Formats: sequence, structure tokens, C-alpha cells
Amino acid sequence: MSEKLSVTTCLWFENKGIEAARFYVSLIPDSRLLTDAAVGDSPMIVDFELAGSPYRILNGGPHYKLNPACSIAVTTPGQAETDRIWDALVDDGGEAGRCGWLIDRWGVSWQVVPAELATMLGASDREAAARAQEAMMGMSRIDIEKMQAAFEAG
Repeated sequence: MSEKLSVTTCLWFENKGIEAARFYVSLIPDSRLLTDAAVGDSPMIVDFELAGSPYRILNGGPHYKLNPACSIAVTTPGQAETDRIWDALVDDGGEAGRCGWLIDRWGVSWQVVPAELATMLGASDREAAARAQEAMMGMSRIDIEKMQAAFEAG
């Protein structure tokens, strides 16, 4: 066997997968569309990469629905990038959730969080981590400055 094994996350869409993939690759740096499709075309399978990670959309009809049990997690390098990606995904029909979660206009669940979040929540100072987590629980979009203030409030 000379071919390399590959693993790809596949998302079931009713339709409009190419539209979603084009939007996603325009939003996330270092991303690309791998399926060649003309504007207006609706291929059954759409392959793309987000920040180097492979994804596939299967335009399979109304048989299955996306749900928050599976989400795309985006770790951002700071608040500005968190805000940019969050706003783009929630705009035009998306729905803000809690603690950095959202559902975009196609029904895909996302977690958009600054890298600092994991550092705070995983800190060896468990009391500080608990304060940061409690601050996060009241948030929709993550506000890292507010979490940092809670973390340091000890």
C-alpha cells in the first residue's frame, strides 16, 4: 500500500456546502478550498482546509442535522482575532452561545477562544483558575481582559 492514510472531519449539510467552505477559508488564515467548483455549482463533496486541518462537507440532503455535540474549535492569538472571527460567524444568521460557543448560519457549532483561556483554566493556582472560569460562565464571546482580571483578583 503506497498511498498515505488520511483522516478528515466530515460535516453533513443539507446543501450550500461550497458556499460555507468558501466563507470559512476566507475567514480563517492559512486555509484553502480544495474542491474546484464554479460559482453557482453545488458539488456533493467539498474538501477544504482550515489552518491546515482537513475538512469535508457532504451535501447529503435533509436526512441529518448538525448539532453542538460536534464543534470546530478555533484558538486565536488574542482578543482582536477572537472578535473578528466571532463577529463574522455570528453575522448574517448565526447565533451566539455561551462560553465562546456559537452556531453559524449553516448550523455548524464553533468554539472561538483566545489562547490565554487554556492557560488560565489550566493554571496550577486552582483558585485563580476557578475565578477565571466563573467569569467565563457569564460570557457569550470570550473577553480575555475580564477573565484575566478575575484570575488576578485573588
